[in-house]
Amino acid sequence: MSRAVNRRIFLAGAAAASLGLLGEPAVAAAAPGPGAGAAAANAPKPVSRRPLRIPDVSVRNAARNDPTEATIAEAVTLIRNRRLTAAELIEAQLDRISRFDDTYLAFNSVTAAAARSRARAIDRLPREHRPALSGVGLCIKDNYFTAGVPTTANSFIFQDFVPDFDATSVARLAAAGGIMLGKGQMGPLATTRATKPNGEITTVNAWTPADPSVDPGGSSTGPATAVAGRMATSSIGTQTGGSIVLPSNQQNLTGLKPTMGRTSVHGVIPLSYTRDHSGPLARDALDAAIMLTVMAGPDAADPRTLGLPDVPALITSALPVRRKGRTVLRRRTKIGVPPDYLSVTGPALAIRSAFLDQLSSIGDAELVEVGYPDDWDLLTGTFNAIRLSERTEPFLDYLKSDPQLFGVSLLSWLQGVLLSGDEWITGQRAKNHLLREVLDGMLTQADVVLQTGPVAFDILGLPEIGFPIGFASDGTTGPVGTPVGTILGGAPYEEDRLLEVVAAYQAVTDWHTTRPADPVLPDSAGQPRSRSALSTASRLTPEEALAASN
Repeated sequence: MSRAVNRRIFLAGAAAASLGLLGEPAVAAAAPGPGAGAAAANAPKPVSRRPLRIPDVSVRNAARNDPTEATIAEAVTLIRNRRLTAAELIEAQLDRISRFDDTYLAFNSVTAAAARSRARAIDRLPREHRPALSGVGLCIKDNYFTAGVPTTANSFIFQDFVPDFDATSVARLAAAGGIMLGKGQMGPLATTRATKPNGEITTVNAWTPADPSVDPGGSSTGPATAVAGRMATSSIGTQTGGSIVLPSNQQNLTGLKPTMGRTSVHGVIPLSYTRDHSGPLARDALDAAIMLTVMAGPDAADPRTLGLPDVPALITSALPVRRKGRTVLRRRTKIGVPPDYLSVTGPALAIRSAFLDQLSSIGDAELVEVGYPDDWDLLTGTFNAIRLSERTEPFLDYLKSDPQLFGVSLLSWLQGVLLSGDEWITGQRAKNHLLREVLDGMLTQADVVLQTGPVAFDILGLPEIGFPIGFASDGTTGPVGTPVGTILGGAPYEEDRLLEVVAAYQAVTDWHTTRPADPVLPDSAGQPRSRSALSTASRLTPEEALAASN
């Protein structure tokens, strides 16, 4: 009955969003020029939050010896038990930023003084009054409003924009004790991997800092690299076409894109009103659950969040269960494997095969084959282009006044202008058809479904989680290689089911605990050796930006 109710609520919300009945994206309030003075009126109203309890966990020796290695749960445990202070954790992360971010280029800006001040203030609080996150350092993607701190979306349009209030997700994390270390670099206006607005590649993959051609994932590139490079404990990003789960897959993280409306996007510079999501890029399932618990819930400033089922017990769902000495799922779960999941070559085939074997060995996990609808490629390919008109509409005035403001991503914005009204309507009908096919097909055959890419569940606003399943090496990427991840999708508002599966898998594997080696420090001439020989992929062309556009 619960799933049937969730389905009805989700279908109604998806239809309302597609018809534009849930309000307008507040570009006018965000952008410089007319309307900027109205920003304060759009500030989120305080909402009562349920007390957040983060359980004590067993802390690994690596985290005891180096606080930048700690997960959120480990850091909170250490601080709660007086083995670490918030100030010590923040200082250790700021030290890594100072030493290594000239190579990683993960941060657009660093708020060191404010972070230190906030950490000291938290340490002075009586233990019983300390907020749940206890001073955990966070990287915030640079399209989230941050009061008094520039929010540029890495674009010419917002290069001078300084909001006067925090986005809802930022405000909730701060209220829970999270400390912003800085703004994470991103693809221009959230369209590609992180580059300068002119296409020059900036942020690198933390696993291959010497080779900018290795994809770090976009557009939440900086938030991913900051966490992978141990310059932040966790981070938040946005996803419209894979921008949370793909950077997580590329950099050995656990990224959770929730159901549409589960988290507020108020105070986030928009890309697509029917597909924008906010969510965490974390180190493991438990950290992702902690972050989403803080971020989730109704927000009067974002109608998409209202009238939804209650947020489930996500943290409990992310705690592994053992029965008779064996790791088991909290409830019997059918895990769908699509027909093309093993249609890969090279190391990825062996890694995915081993992953399926490991998954099937977990108690109460049942792997089942699921089929695609006959028109799957058409629905997830051709009709995916309608997102371009949704991103263009709020920015039409800028396109008319100065197209050069869109930099290297201009072609995708112009493509949105060229889509006709009838194409948009047909695309919305295709989306509704795809949604019915998934809800009535795949998600009746299985409780969760493995994905070969993020697009289908992105289009539909269904939840998905990206997580690591191994490493591949071509002999040039160091002793470990580069991370390989996978994506698991679920039914509306069932983020807890996704977390249950990933938590169990991570309880019997240790891929997620592996960290990349530190980059080589600058040489005597002051140049980072790891960036001394840029590849031919040091700049995206407009055509490449269009092909990679979210």
